[in-house]
Amino acid sequence: MRNALLFLITLLSLTTQAQDANLLSGKYTAEQLGQKLISQSQFTPFPKRNDRAGWAKADQTMMQSYLKKAETYLDYQWPSIPATKSLLIVRTGDREQFSRIGYQKRTALATLLLAEIYENKGRFVDQIIDGVWSICEESWWGASAHLPKTKELSGLVDVSRPFVDLFAAETATYLAWVDYYLGDKLDAVSPQVRKRIYYEVNNRVFEPLMNQPHGWMQKNAAGRPPNNWNPWIGSNWLNSVLLLEKDDVKRTASIDKLLHVLDNFLNPYPADGGCDEGPSYWGAAAASLFDNVAMLNDATNGAFAYVYTDQKFQNMGKFIYRAQISPTYFLNFADADPQPGMAAAMIYRYGKAINDPDMMRFGAYYRKPEDGTVGNFHVFRNFYALFMQDEFQKAERGLPLPATVWLPDLQVFAARDKPGTTDGFYVAAKGGHNDESHNHNDIGNYVVYYNGQPLLIDVGRGTYTAKTFSSQRYDIWYNCSDFHNVPTINGQTQLPGPQFRASNVTYKADAATVQFGLDIAEAYPASAGVSKWQRTVRLNRGKGVQIQDIVQLSKAGTVTQHLMTCYPAEVGKPGQLIVHYAPSGSPAKDFVVNYDPKKMQPTIEKVKLEAPEDKGILTKWGDTIYRINFQVLNLKTTDKFDFSVAEK
Repeated sequence: MRNALLFLITLLSLTTQAQDANLLSGKYTAEQLGQKLISQSQFTPFPKRNDRAGWAKADQTMMQSYLKKAETYLDYQWPSIPATKSLLIVRTGDREQFSRIGYQKRTALATLLLAEIYENKGRFVDQIIDGVWSICEESWWGASAHLPKTKELSGLVDVSRPFVDLFAAETATYLAWVDYYLGDKLDAVSPQVRKRIYYEVNNRVFEPLMNQPHGWMQKNAAGRPPNNWNPWIGSNWLNSVLLLEKDDVKRTASIDKLLHVLDNFLNPYPADGGCDEGPSYWGAAAASLFDNVAMLNDATNGAFAYVYTDQKFQNMGKFIYRAQISPTYFLNFADADPQPGMAAAMIYRYGKAINDPDMMRFGAYYRKPEDGTVGNFHVFRNFYALFMQDEFQKAERGLPLPATVWLPDLQVFAARDKPGTTDGFYVAAKGGHNDESHNHNDIGNYVVYYNGQPLLIDVGRGTYTAKTFSSQRYDIWYNCSDFHNVPTINGQTQLPGPQFRASNVTYKADAATVQFGLDIAEAYPASAGVSKWQRTVRLNRGKGVQIQDIVQLSKAGTVTQHLMTCYPAEVGKPGQLIVHYAPSGSPAKDFVVNYDPKKMQPTIEKVKLEAPEDKGILTKWGDTIYRINFQVLNLKTTDKFDFSVAEK
């Protein structure tokens, strides 16, 4: 009977997966899609500029703030981008100087556009034309870090072979919205402006996307699924082709291809909605998928509304509040940031689309007063935000802060002492594998927070440089397992790759205890000589956190258990390691990590932050990163190690 039940559950699961496959591209044929699409000349996602009654419904406070900011750009001198700025990526590894100039220009252009829409007097038109022309004259719309790493290119683009990265696609969207809102004013000056917009977007974006392979469109050679690049670029591809492409055949073909590309991202995405890139990348991953679906519905009179009822799509949205620790802190496994910004209006819209009141309240919680900032990315979200403020500002605000979170596909668990509040302990841990997008070698890593503030941490990422996404990625300390809360075994750390993974993953919870277990032995190379390392991470509500490792080794060499914290620590009496918890704005207090002094001896080191990549660590944490190393004494081939974390 039990076997029959398991078979039925498996069959239902496979059926559900089959139904989920090709959620976007499987609904309509290309011909049907063409019939659903509103033509380019009739497509009006937002009121045209001369529809003053329509624009009267936009939030006037926001528009006035854009106007005020735009006035600071009236004398803006549109800079060129020197070749030597692009060359820095190969000369020094610096990518920021090149990108910073481009970001500033696009921010200025979007702000001037919004001001001209609002004022509608032509005061900003010449500056906008200069901005469009300057951007069209750039040799490369993308990031220098995204250029192929070949001797032939060596940090400079081959302008005869354009391809599409994140920021080339973003640029197309900026120009498309200028054309949509100001086309008549541009033509009144010269028809060459709009002609140039289409020529450059078609040559740099539309044609390459339709005729060249791009790695972000599908899984890579090793089988890794696409990451946030896929839906993020897709959302800008969709925006620009809907607004600019007048040829219905080309327009339909582009969107039909896009749907298949998006399904390459969606099909392998875990059913639990877990984002292995973390909350700070969720805003360009699941959220960008939502951007695509929202605009597809705008362009087809709701022909893709069925997507909002899909369970996986709903779970993808819910992830953002399931990964929350406190109002400012979120789970930051891998390259995620511990304190990411929240795109409040977009989150609210996603929650409303999937009929999730918790997500709507969560989005409303992060609503901020308008200051005229358009942001560097996802510029089209500003237009959606303008027309939802009456509802948004009246919306109920709140944070779900669930008592437990279990994502079985992602292999992440989290639990807090009390639901709906940050009071007390919070613990989270992860399994998975070491070939995740933006991967760190961190199988078995865990974090502990208290009253919403960090205690034992995942350091996360620093500043991206040329080294970050190269063969030297794991030469950067914070990407490596010995700077996570996991052991070094017989001198060996975890290795990158899909074969280095967790096994025997378990989870159970009741009112008093939440427990996550996994075997991390397979995350290490054979030379580590470990056949079993069963780790259990347990929250005992109202008491503290326990970590237990049950170990089987083929050789009893050396083991060092590592803990990372952002506070000074000291060795107390035997069996106690004291962490001097002193978060900004909260009372200082001591916490104790209990251990068996007969088995382990701790030492503490402050991590030096000196490399270019460390600038981002300083920004996020300050110069406060400490590593605690517990050297195992008299190691046995069969052994057990216990830690507990509690208030002193």
